[in-house]
Amino acid sequence: MEGNYAGKIDPTILFDDKYDFELGGVKFEIFHTPGETYDHLTVWVPKYKAAFVGDNFYESFPNIYTLRGTKPRWALDYVESINKVLALKPEIILPSHGTPVFGSAEITARLTKYRDAIQYVHDETVKGMNQGKDVWTLMNEIKLPPHLDIGDSYGRVSWTVRGIYEGYVGWFDLNPVTMYETPMESIYPDIVRLTGGPEKILALAKERLASGKTVEAMHLVDIVLKDDPVNFLALEVRLKGLENLRDNCHNSNERGWLEFSINQVKSKLSKKK
Repeated sequence: MEGNYAGKIDPTILFDDKYDFELGGVKFEIFHTPGETYDHLTVWVPKYKAAFVGDNFYESFPNIYTLRGTKPRWALDYVESINKVLALKPEIILPSHGTPVFGSAEITARLTKYRDAIQYVHDETVKGMNQGKDVWTLMNEIKLPPHLDIGDSYGRVSWTVRGIYEGYVGWFDLNPVTMYETPMESIYPDIVRLTGGPEKILALAKERLASGKTVEAMHLVDIVLKDDPVNFLALEVRLKGLENLRDNCHNSNERGWLEFSINQVKSKLSKKK
């Protein structure tokens, strides 16, 4: 394909759980350790007690649900795979991103904390589901306790909660209306007409922005833009909201999507006469 400079390399050796080989007098053991991807593997070099753990360890909560879209990553796969690495008692681990970690005690502490953080979010999500709580409630409620706080500059706990929730029960939220093809957004133009036009909705959106309720403000703006996609007043409020969210976020994936949306809005506003 034109512009694609990455050549396809087909695997010549396939394995299910474990594969051993020797190269240059050094033994290598390869384990199937699903997590970041289902075909993820860990390379173990017994001579150096070194484990190449790939993307199954980050210096942040993992991206168990990806905003860009992919097949669901399963939280319990991470847990099982990290346990497999811990059982090797490594003295060096080398992730695909970030710096190597040295020392058995340090590795055990960090991998255990990482594993337990994932397990905690999974278990709290399932517990909430069994209590009949909806996904939005759990996204708001579930936070890592201080002793398991591993940061969220890459993945976010709230995204993971929703990914786990929908991974178990799917998209249907028990509201009969959502069984059908007509989305809630289809009646947004009716709401605009019922309020006598977009002015009152945008005024309320500005109030929500001023009080720090940025996401609520964005929902209100969506109502207006569904009725009139080039309403410049609504686009200006949307831009302010997006910039507020960007300026207060510390997650790289979140920031990327916010910047993308900001550029889209700026492009539309540039056409204002």
